[in-house]
Amino acid sequence: MNVLIIGSGGREHALAWKIKQSPILGRLHCIPGSAAIAELAACPPVKQEDHDGICGYCLAEKIDLVVVGPEAPLAKGLSDFLSAKGIKVFGPSRRGAMLEASKQFAKEFMDRNDIPTAGFTVLYSPVFAREKIRSAKEYPVVIKADGLAAGKGVRICRNEEEALAAVEDFMERRIFGAAGSKVVMEEFLTGREASIMALTDGESALLLPAARDHKRLLDGDAGPNTGGMGAVCPAEIPEADMEAVRTLVVRRFLDGIKRERIPFRGVIYAGLMFTPRGPRVLEFNVRFGDPETQAVMPALRSDLLPLLAACAGGSLEGRGLELEDGVCVSVVAAAAGYPDAPEKGRGITGLYAPAEGVHVFHAGTVKKDDAYETAGGRVLAVTARGRDVADARQKAYAALAGIKFDGMQYRKDIGL
Repeated sequence: MNVLIIGSGGREHALAWKIKQSPILGRLHCIPGSAAIAELAACPPVKQEDHDGICGYCLAEKIDLVVVGPEAPLAKGLSDFLSAKGIKVFGPSRRGAMLEASKQFAKEFMDRNDIPTAGFTVLYSPVFAREKIRSAKEYPVVIKADGLAAGKGVRICRNEEEALAAVEDFMERRIFGAAGSKVVMEEFLTGREASIMALTDGESALLLPAARDHKRLLDGDAGPNTGGMGAVCPAEIPEADMEAVRTLVVRRFLDGIKRERIPFRGVIYAGLMFTPRGPRVLEFNVRFGDPETQAVMPALRSDLLPLLAACAGGSLEGRGLELEDGVCVSVVAAAAGYPDAPEKGRGITGLYAPAEGVHVFHAGTVKKDDAYETAGGRVLAVTARGRDVADARQKAYAALAGIKFDGMQYRKDIGL
């Protein structure tokens, strides 16, 4: 089976690493890919936004399955375009991608389909937003940009002043562009957070092991929100809570997409808060999480490729999943200035062959003169598998200690 991955980051590097191990794989390709991914796959000079170019490449290279990594191509309809040409795609339709591309669409979908989530109000203008904020009786509140903002368009506002500042930044200064043209104000929930991804063919679903992401930049969950500074897999979740996720979230999601005729063959990611009242969905994503994927892929013993193909072909029902023993811990090394203004072009040293059970996934790197340099905010994710969290943490941080670049920053408390 010839496979094409769309994307270029750490998530796609981890997917390529896992798919490369499949005995049913023919040739692996990636568009646009990266220097690190090129060690595993052919990376042709085709742009991720070039739907015609991707389609032509699929036909020329006899691609059997396209796996779309990032959310942006899905929101732009890549899955619909390729599917119309007879190419099998793991990744939902443009309408399915709206569950991530629009917070309003997602919240209203959850409301219609009785999926438990935080209470919310959609704010369409700065004037209306300020009125609602000034009438709010409880803080904190959560302010979210409606559209795609690379995981950064969420603010937990502890008081009226911070909420008004979020509205100014999102709706008036437009720091996330059109994504902030409207915002969603949500009830603030407390509890334990976790991310659960489920593979689906639109009829049935197969849950991947739960992961726990660390969103804030600094230790102790301090500092600004980021795309994610590390993850642990599997996260410890009581079976009663997992059963609630299966019945109240995943089952109702499947019922909802069928009722509303939303084509969805791919992965649905539920960012969850386990509250005293049960699980609540904080957000839906329509692709593998980043950096959760870097922790989940090494935790899978099963061959991933047949499962992805079964989703794309509508034949997932009855398939199972085997996990490796132990726990995976993934720690992200980010560039100086991240998340606001990451520095690029810093030479990276120490990328030697890691110890057994340790993997270095490249997120924002380029290769110049046979040496890697930083080229993004989140640069690398170092993932280690150990017998327990403490063992995996020790291995991951030991490997990370040997990697250096100017201004490198990472959390010291991933997994604690």
